[in-house]
Amino acid sequence: MRLIVLAPLLAAIPGVALAEPLTFDAALLRAAREAPSLKASTSGVDAARSSAVAAGRLPDPTINIGIDNFPVSGPPAFTFQGDSMTMARIGIEQPFPNPAKRRAQRDRAQAEIGIAEAGAAVEAQNVRLETALAWVDLFYAKRRLAQLQVLDQSLGELQATVSARLASGSARPSAALEPDQLRAAVNDRRSELAADVAKAQARLARFTGDPEVDVSGDPPILEVDRAKLVAGLASLPSLQALDASVVAADAETELARADKRPDWRVSTSYGRRDPAYGDMVSVGVSIDLPLFSRRRQDPKIAASASEAERARLLRTAGERELVAALDGDLADHVMHHQRLMNARNTLVPLAKRRAELDMASYAAGKLDLGSALLSTLALAEAEDDALSREADVARDAIRINFTYGEMRP
Repeated sequence: MRLIVLAPLLAAIPGVALAEPLTFDAALLRAAREAPSLKASTSGVDAARSSAVAAGRLPDPTINIGIDNFPVSGPPAFTFQGDSMTMARIGIEQPFPNPAKRRAQRDRAQAEIGIAEAGAAVEAQNVRLETALAWVDLFYAKRRLAQLQVLDQSLGELQATVSARLASGSARPSAALEPDQLRAAVNDRRSELAADVAKAQARLARFTGDPEVDVSGDPPILEVDRAKLVAGLASLPSLQALDASVVAADAETELARADKRPDWRVSTSYGRRDPAYGDMVSVGVSIDLPLFSRRRQDPKIAASASEAERARLLRTAGERELVAALDGDLADHVMHHQRLMNARNTLVPLAKRRAELDMASYAAGKLDLGSALLSTLALAEAEDDALSREADVARDAIRINFTYGEMRP
């Protein structure tokens, strides 16, 4: 059903008349390009990839410059004369962390990339979901607002009938006030729906970047298949983020274990002495000795292993939570669909038939105008409630498919 909104009604809602209409798919594409949070997530992924380039590399070498064996006592104290040992020295030292540590550093850097990418996927999914829901909310808010316009027109026609009866003397004078009273109640409802339009438009503008965004076309018709949804849960961005956290925790554990393996350093230096004596070259190797691992490395390994186990348990809990949330959303979807069918097949037809009968009774002089107007208002409320229920069904289908299904980035 296409939405038709008259110009005066649009003018009453700031920003709507000049908005650029977007279809459902176009709004999702615009949000994917314009949402600042997605650009921020992309920058985070780029940062993690840049950091991974340096992971596992050899540390920078160290240069040493100094004076060795400078006398501070005896006849040559504080001079460079008469001492064969004093020399100016320059040297370089290169650390070599053990290969297991460097490999674990690379694995941890790759895990950080996975976490950043999973976080970006989660944010992209959230942006798509919120954009889709905002689009649907704006669509149905405008449809409900347009429906009140039709009621306004019928009240205008009724006002003309009341005026004719007043002129002929067949209606009491107070009857002229009843259409205005009903119109005032409708105006209150219009104000509420206008606020709903503005709020939905603001939410949609948040992701599309267009402060005057508008909607066009119809919402998508989405089917809900529980078996298919459950089969694809493992590929959900939220679970992939938990998987990446497990990989990162395992990398931290391996890095802690690598501390039990010794690192080593190679150094060399050149010593310049008095010209009367020869210069000297020194070469050396130093090796770390992790001899007290019970109080140093082992506690860190145990802590990292516990964090890894915690990450695995959170992954299991996350999957169970998703299954429970899916079943809950499916139950709501079934309930909302049943309510929609009840409104379409029973409530609206009954309200329409009652309004027709009461208006016919009023025309025949068998019913007062107030009762007839109440039936008209009840019909409008029933039709508005049916649209609200239709919106609930559409929101459920979008939320389920965009959260658990294939309609995700």
